[in-house]
Amino acid sequence: MRALSSSWRERLASPLTWHIAGVSVLLLLTIGLALRFGLDWAATNSSSTDALAGKQVELKTLSMETAPLRGLDRRVEESRSRIQAFYDKRIPRNYSSIATRIGEIQVKSGVRLSRVQYTQGLPGSDLTEIQMDAGISGDYAQIMRFVNGLERDQTFFVIRTMSLTGQQGGLVNLRLRVSTWLRPADAAASGLPAIPSSGDAGASSTAAGSSLSGKEGE
Repeated sequence: MRALSSSWRERLASPLTWHIAGVSVLLLLTIGLALRFGLDWAATNSSSTDALAGKQVELKTLSMETAPLRGLDRRVEESRSRIQAFYDKRIPRNYSSIATRIGEIQVKSGVRLSRVQYTQGLPGSDLTEIQMDAGISGDYAQIMRFVNGLERDQTFFVIRTMSLTGQQGGLVNLRLRVSTWLRPADAAASGLPAIPSSGDAGASSTAAGSSLSGKEGE
């Protein structure tokens, strides 16, 4: 027993024993640090991957949201060009060209217009509405030719209302309201009265007809 105890004391006193113990401790510390570094690296890498994926999603979303705005200036310019081309081709230049064109369609269709009144709406930024209110009489085929002539004419006409006021034999009488447009300056130069509001339409219709008797008649 005494010999065994002496042997352990010799081993503990030996530099080799302490060297081995030191190396073992360092090895354990190295392994522990390596494990900790590996875990931290995995966590950091996962977090970075998630952040990168989030940024990619945000970028894709932003790209989709801004897609309609790409080339917007070009599309706006194209729209303006088409509108200007429409104005140049289908908007009459003055009141007399409207009255002349209506007269030509009337003669070509064979209908008879009566109690013709022209009025103008409030001026807009680009156009002012010009409205024609008239009685129209003729047989069915003549009236259809007149209506088709308005709708297909190069001058831009819009039929607002068309109502039957009487019929005798093959002759049909209608009340017709048609709109077209002029540029504000041209409408102002026409001297046409304003379109009456619904409240005073009846009171102003006689005055409108009198003021336009020199421009259009039966």
